[in-house]
Amino acid sequence: MPLVETKIEGFVGTICLDYFEKRNAFSAALVEDVIKALDAFVDGRVRAVVLRARPGVKIWSAGHDVDELPEGRRDPLGWYDPLRRLVRTIENHPAPVIAMIEGGVWGGACEAAMACDIIVAAPNATFALTPAKLGVPYNVSGMLTFLNAAPLRLIKEMAFTARPISAERAVNAGLINHVAPSDELESFTYAIAVDIVANAPLSIAVMKEELRILAGAHPMSPQGWERVQGLRRIVYDSADYVEGVKAFKEKRKPVYRGE
Repeated sequence: MPLVETKIEGFVGTICLDYFEKRNAFSAALVEDVIKALDAFVDGRVRAVVLRARPGVKIWSAGHDVDELPEGRRDPLGWYDPLRRLVRTIENHPAPVIAMIEGGVWGGACEAAMACDIIVAAPNATFALTPAKLGVPYNVSGMLTFLNAAPLRLIKEMAFTARPISAERAVNAGLINHVAPSDELESFTYAIAVDIVANAPLSIAVMKEELRILAGAHPMSPQGWERVQGLRRIVYDSADYVEGVKAFKEKRKPVYRGE
């Protein structure tokens, strides 16, 4: 059974997340459905994409499906991880992707939203970077997605505290583009999509790719890369990582010992 609903109207494609049982967590199955929809939109010559959840949801997405994380001694966010594939597909999609957000956006879902080209949120939207709650060592490409979306100090606060920030604070910090009243969220978002569709699609596709390449143009030495990867291995080989995932599954507060 598909975990998303899709439609195309006037060169605007919509992907609606519909995985209620898992609060739209980006499981391998959900990610596969989203990627298939984006691929179909390329074939359908879609010029703008809206990524949304069902109206009135309290959780836009709960982030990475924790049940699918490895339980230790393996990189939880490797190149072929579903979340990594989703982010790359959104970034590489030729048409602009607009995230239309209501409710909470947790963990990896924040990265998926920030990978979108434009973000429009309802006043009740919140954004929380939660890897520290699970003991997950986030990877370099994910951190770069965050840094390209907001000031360093805000990303540090979100990553270190795992506290959610409001839509109002997010828009003031430049993390998202707009906050629209809940009863106007849909019309406001699709008005942006209509404006995009009215412009030259090849020009937009080239500019999107240029901006993607420029945003990723952060040099890192081989030594620096190995240093980061070595630090991440310490985390996913640790007892704390095992404890974080186990505590989440057991629905209890983790006890971290820094080892």
